[in-house]
Amino acid sequence: MQEISKNIHIEDQYPGVTLGVIVTQRGLIQIDAPPSPEDARSWRAALMNLGGGMERVLINLDAHPDRTLGARAMDCTVIAHEKTANTFRTRPSTFKAQGEETGADWESIAGLGSVRWSPPEISFADQMSLHWSDSPVLLEHHPGPSNGSVWVHLPQEKILFIGDAVLKNQPPFLAGSNLKAWLESLTILLDTPFKGYTFVSSRGGVVNTSAIKNQYDFLKHVNDKLDKITAKKPNPAATEKLVTSLLTWFKAPAARQKQFAQRLRYGLLHYNSRHHHASTQPYED
Repeated sequence: MQEISKNIHIEDQYPGVTLGVIVTQRGLIQIDAPPSPEDARSWRAALMNLGGGMERVLINLDAHPDRTLGARAMDCTVIAHEKTANTFRTRPSTFKAQGEETGADWESIAGLGSVRWSPPEISFADQMSLHWSDSPVLLEHHPGPSNGSVWVHLPQEKILFIGDAVLKNQPPFLAGSNLKAWLESLTILLDTPFKGYTFVSSRGGVVNTSAIKNQYDFLKHVNDKLDKITAKKPNPAATEKLVTSLLTWFKAPAARQKQFAQRLRYGLLHYNSRHHHASTQPYED
């Protein structure tokens, strides 16, 4: 566990997600959970040594299984954006570790079996404030990686947990993304009000403005490429060629090349299919 500021810690030893925790007089504000329920219980035990008050809440930065599978094992109230809450309403109550390969990290965890989801009990539309100490914690809606993506903003400490808005040296998940909104969110991060901030990515820990710019350039490149092929019927051959090209942006270890290729393949096919379907719908007045 790394303390990035007084009473603010991050942890990256669990697969798939960099976790956060804010220690306050009232209790712990936890950001995301490990995907394995067993790891979530281990993380919960580690948090007992941090002090603070007795209360606990868990913020899910979006609905991705890598950060939400272990939420029930954290045994506390879950907070998320209302669109994340809506995603859970459409899911079966129990997750089963099978189905399509999306290139997510939970897919490499052995013995997951069936896991009961823990849907958010508290949700919000635009912004929510937690006043658990003298320093407020703001939850802000910033869509892009998903429609329900949120950031956790600590204005006094100048720290921002940005979820999957920026990923360190790995491809993003594109299947449920909104690239236009994502680019807008990254532009906000690079703007003057956030100068001097510490940015925490959910996949890579602390990132600098150079990483944010790289993420912007990559997504702009993807968006431009997809604009050319979205108007056509989804073409697996064109997608495969694009996957090979996009992988060159990342210095991924050989052991993860196959996973990252599948992440891009799955994301591009689903993104293209979704947008092609939307573009071919008849106009309704």
